[in-house]
This record gives sequence, structure tokens and C-alpha cells, in this order.
Amino acid sequence: MNPLLGRFYPTRMSGYSKLVVAVLIAGSAACRPAFNPKNYPSPDKLYAVAMAEYRAERWDNAAKAFEQLTLNLPARDARLPGAFFYLAQAHSQRGEHLLAATTYNRLIDAFPQDTLVDDALYLSGRAYQREWRKPQLDAQYGQSALAAYTSLVASYPESAFAVRARTELKKLDEWFAEKDYDTGYMYMKRKAFDSAIIYFKDVIRLHPNAAKSRDAYLRLLEAYRAIKYTEDARELCDAMRKAYPGDRETTRACGPAPATPSG
Repeated sequence: MNPLLGRFYPTRMSGYSKLVVAVLIAGSAACRPAFNPKNYPSPDKLYAVAMAEYRAERWDNAAKAFEQLTLNLPARDARLPGAFFYLAQAHSQRGEHLLAATTYNRLIDAFPQDTLVDDALYLSGRAYQREWRKPQLDAQYGQSALAAYTSLVASYPESAFAVRARTELKKLDEWFAEKDYDTGYMYMKRKAFDSAIIYFKDVIRLHPNAAKSRDAYLRLLEAYRAIKYTEDARELCDAMRKAYPGDRETTRACGPAPATPSG
């Protein structure tokens, strides 16, 4: 974390508080001209104004000011990483999650040694993750979140954000597994067993710890039996008994384990 920034993260407000603030802002906005960061040609003054707008939670103005600062500040100015960081935060508060993620990535790419990089990796992951709203939707943004979290954990394993990233990685793993499982099940219902088998195998191979993994084993067994892959079904049952010893569904589907020959 960057000590120059005096990090300020937005706080949550109740619905009533938000309404009061919105009314006050609307009333005061009618009395003042539109915010224009170019009215502050001095970077020092603009940075101070940008922080004031940010702390007042006037996200539109803060975004304009920090965007201008990313263009005006010299490349070696110690405040430039912070300008990118707060610009991304302002985008996020406006619900512009992709813009936020892109801006965090600009910070990471331009200042790979900065102390804000672990923050930016985690927050870019969260921004991408918010754009993947359901497991059934295209997983492009889920993959981007996965890449950000994985990079954070690998590069900054001791960061407090790495702990949070590991939690989010587990959630993503569940979603990826659910997506592949649902696709396989769709093919299963259409009796496209070969395609179903591919997706169920992916769940088992790529997401062995996900809740859907056991279901994928069971559906894969059904698919093998539907197309008379007897040997594959037998081997799968052996694997299921090892993976889920004592599991009722596994025993019901596969029967008890064969007796081990004595002597």
C-alpha cells in the first residue's frame, strides 16, 4: 500500500442517507457550474480538488479530475499511481466495472513495482467478477478475474489481498464447474452423449474440489452406460469409490466395491 495516498475507501450509506445526500447534491448542483478539471491548470491544485471531490463522493467530478491528472502528471510523479487508483475507484462507484478494471490494469502495467499493485490486482479481479453475473453467461470476464487473482496470489502471497483473492478463486471455481456441468447436462438431455462426456470430464479434471464434481461423475457414468461404454463405466466407478468413499449416491449408482481376494 502506498503511504503517499492516505488511502480513502468509500463507506456504505443507508438508503435514507443516500436519498438525503442525493437531494442535497441535486439542489446544490443547480447553483454551480459544471465541473471542468481544465479550470485547474496546476497539477497540485487539481490533485487537491480531485481528492476533495472523491471524499465528497462526487464520483463524476472525481473521475474527470483524476483522468485529467493521468494525462497531466509527469511520468515520474509519485502521485500518478494514485491518480490511476482513484480514477478506477470512481469508475467502480459509478458502476463502470469494466472501465474500473481497465484503469487498474493501466496502473499495474505502468507501475509494476508500485505498492498499489496488489490492491489493483485484487480490485480489478472484483471488477471483472461483477461483470460475470451468472455461471450460465459467457465466462470471459470470469477468466479475466481468475487471471487477476492468480497473478496476485503468485506475486504477493503475503498480501492481505491474497487472502481475499483465494476466497474469490474458490467461488470462481464453483461457477466454472457449474457452467461446464450445465453445458454437459444440456447435451445429455439432447442425447449428444459424446459432447456431454467432454464437459463432465472437464468438471472432474479442472474442478475436482467443486460441489458439482460429484454430480459430474454421476452424469458421466449415465452417459457411458447409455452408449454401452462398459469398461469406461467400470473404471469410473472405481474412481468414484476412491473419491467419495461411503457416499450413498455413488454406492447406489455403482454398487458396493468388489471384494478383495484374500491371500
